[in-house]
Amino acid sequence: MEIDGGDLKRHLWRDLQSQRDVLLAKVDGLSERELRLPRTPTGTSLLGLVKHAANVEYGYFGPTFGRTLDEPALIPEEAFDADPQADWYATEQESAADVIALYRRVQSFADETIDEREINASGAVAWWAESRRHATLGRLMIHVTLDLARHAGHADILRETIDGATGLRRPGDNVPQDYDWSAYVAKLTAIADRF
Repeated sequence: MEIDGGDLKRHLWRDLQSQRDVLLAKVDGLSERELRLPRTPTGTSLLGLVKHAANVEYGYFGPTFGRTLDEPALIPEEAFDADPQADWYATEQESAADVIALYRRVQSFADETIDEREINASGAVAWWAESRRHATLGRLMIHVTLDLARHAGHADILRETIDGATGLRRPGDNVPQDYDWSAYVAKLTAIADRF
């Protein structure tokens, strides 16, 4: 099946929105502490993933296409010199609601960029090597969707470690219910122990 540019853009946009929705579903219903608490040796937290996603989408769908958003909560490029992880955590002054609201504002801003441009519109990604700096809107939609999918996967695992909630968007929506997970893990551990 051939997809014309308009259809392709709609498909890519739908996939982008799907990953946004999955990431935000993983933070639903948790306390400030649960959202902020580092869950990996490198400090990854659920709220940090959301803040990072907001800054990534802004960068690719804003300045890359000559657009800016007057949003003080976004991390300015020069802040990364002092703290390369600046967009990976919420400060004490930012609440979870603030970070989630920021991400929703950035999504609307990014959607304006996507809506106003053709799929082959060219942008310049300032932080990419000069040899590949110029990329089309379609290419960047794919890039950001893949990045979000990766982080939504991280969020899925982090959420499971917090309260056992698994599933694509809601707990249990794509995993077996009433399953003996302890026995399953024991079986897999026994197999691994043979090696």
